[in-house]
Amino acid sequence: MRLALFGPPGAGKGTQSLLLREQFGLDVISTGNLIRKAISEGSSLGRKVEEHVHAGGLVPDDLVRDLANEAITALMYDRFILDGYPRTTRQAVWLMEFLRAYKAPLDAVISLKVSDEVIIDRLSNRRINRETGESYHLTYHPPPSNVDPSLIVQRKDDAPESVKARLETYRRETHPVEMFFRQAGLLVEIDGEGGVHDICNRLIDNVERLGTLQST
Repeated sequence: MRLALFGPPGAGKGTQSLLLREQFGLDVISTGNLIRKAISEGSSLGRKVEEHVHAGGLVPDDLVRDLANEAITALMYDRFILDGYPRTTRQAVWLMEFLRAYKAPLDAVISLKVSDEVIIDRLSNRRINRETGESYHLTYHPPPSNVDPSLIVQRKDDAPESVKARLETYRRETHPVEMFFRQAGLLVEIDGEGGVHDICNRLIDNVERLGTLQST
């Protein structure tokens, strides 16, 4: 099975992708984690990525594409969840072409639907493990007691005003990707509000339904 999780910042893609990994044994391909890993390994691609990160700019589409393609290839083009990719229509077209070339099309793009008010609350209470990139919520999903507190930090762009600006950017640049996948007949919309495990159960129901459809 090949899935992509989609939604605005704070929709819970990272948390839900890890829970789906546990449920279905799928590998999670997170572009954020791939970028950090490439930099730490010092590969040729990692050095190119690092130049843009240290300059304070966004990693170019083509480099993100190459990182994602490498990760998908390593998994033999199957049994993965994409988290954070594709972010643009250009990346979506590249992804579809890449997977089509290996006869491994996406099964679904699952979009988590969450209101702005809920997202602002989630992100203002979000904390990140600066070593692993794992995210937590101070109320609903606090960091484990055995994790060094000094590793748990708040991202600067998780302040309420920054979150509002990020949501505007999402609607302008990333929302069209939803339309692309809707037109391709791949988009599945899920209510992304409520408790973490309630949301996960909705996702599981839909993923299991996808598996049933594939087998018929």
